[in-house]
Amino acid sequence: MATYYSDEHEWLTVEGDTATLGITKHAAEQLGDVVFVEQQEAGDEFEKGGEIGVIESVKAASELYAPVDGEIVEVNEALVDNPGSLNDDPEGEAWIYKIKIADASQLEDLMDLDGYKALIG
Repeated sequence: MATYYSDEHEWLTVEGDTATLGITKHAAEQLGDVVFVEQQEAGDEFEKGGEIGVIESVKAASELYAPVDGEIVEVNEALVDNPGSLNDDPEGEAWIYKIKIADASQLEDLMDLDGYKALIG
């Protein structure tokens, strides 16, 4: 199991060809209180860089962008009733999607934790 980070402040924990995707603690802190999460549905396919959802906070709306090509296999339904959990546990229970990765070589374009820490300073 390995965890990768994107420039868009998302994390992916990869196991085999499946990954759990969410936003980083840093992103959650920047957003402020999350009030709504717009998610796509299981079965939806997407390309790297494509918009795959929107997170709305009291401050702003922020798009989620796919860090790799793939397909959504599971949506975290708990975020519908409790979007604020993204503020409480963004890198744990408040994951957004489980995805099937179409092209594992795209993971090479993402950062490890040290790279991400350097990005956010």
